[in-house]
Amino acid sequence: MQQPVTSPSRSSGAFGDKLFEWLCRGAGLLVLAILGAIILTLLVGALPAFREFGIPFLWSTSWNPVEGRENYGAAVPVLGTIITAVLAMIIAVPAAFGVAFYLTELAPEWIRGPVGTAIELLAAIPSIIFGMWGLFVLVPIVQNYIQLPFGEILGSIPLIGFIFESNNFAGTSVFAASLVLAIMILPFIAATMRDVFMTVPPVYKESAYGLGATRWEVMRGVVIPYTRISVVGGIMLGLGRALGETMAVTFVIGNANRLATSLFDPSTTIASVVAMEFPESLMGSLKQSSLLALGFLLFVISFIVLASSRWLLRSRLK
Repeated sequence: MQQPVTSPSRSSGAFGDKLFEWLCRGAGLLVLAILGAIILTLLVGALPAFREFGIPFLWSTSWNPVEGRENYGAAVPVLGTIITAVLAMIIAVPAAFGVAFYLTELAPEWIRGPVGTAIELLAAIPSIIFGMWGLFVLVPIVQNYIQLPFGEILGSIPLIGFIFESNNFAGTSVFAASLVLAIMILPFIAATMRDVFMTVPPVYKESAYGLGATRWEVMRGVVIPYTRISVVGGIMLGLGRALGETMAVTFVIGNANRLATSLFDPSTTIASVVAMEFPESLMGSLKQSSLLALGFLLFVISFIVLASSRWLLRSRLK
């Protein structure tokens, strides 16, 4: 029986498929290798600080770089990072949802394009520009029209009034940093929500409208359940940006190494501390090791946040 003849085109096609497969596999492994290298570098650099201070490094509020009396702790920058990111999400997520809802359900066709382009352009602005704008424009507005009125009106409320009190006259504060972060991450979340809302099949929404549902009921009962995984992914993308943002926060948070007892007190974040003090640290010094330890903790926080979001999504889907 005559054997089938393999055509040259089929052979070259099989080789191309194999090459493409190995290139894709190599790209995936390269990402893992880079991630592993970053983690290993941070961990090795942080070991001297962890050996010196032990577990108390996590809750210590000290930051004394004086030689001979060096003492470092991560509590202030870690709490500052978490608080500013959470406040930014509280401000940005509802605003981003409103923008996406307006663009997909309410806005006329002639305005959707310009507003969508403006959102994407806002995402392209460098963070240092946000920082300078926040320092010279947003901080005075926060100080004069938010900090002072809130302190006078809400500062006397029992049990929670201290959150709004502040003796800070410089204007740079945790709230100002959170507001700048919210403005920075809003376009990422809004653009993601807008794009995924537009992927909902029109027949689903039309069926709901045909049953007498309002626009909000269609959004709540049809669009959000259909797109919730992508929506959460967009929110996590914004949260990751908020946790790791450096220059914009450095301009407006005050960079004070103390725990903020009020929204309008200055404080600091992990990224700000590293950006401000890493150039002054000596190679192999305890201070540099402590800064690398802060970087490692920032990675751990980001990992916990992302892992928690994925676990919540999987538990909801089951």
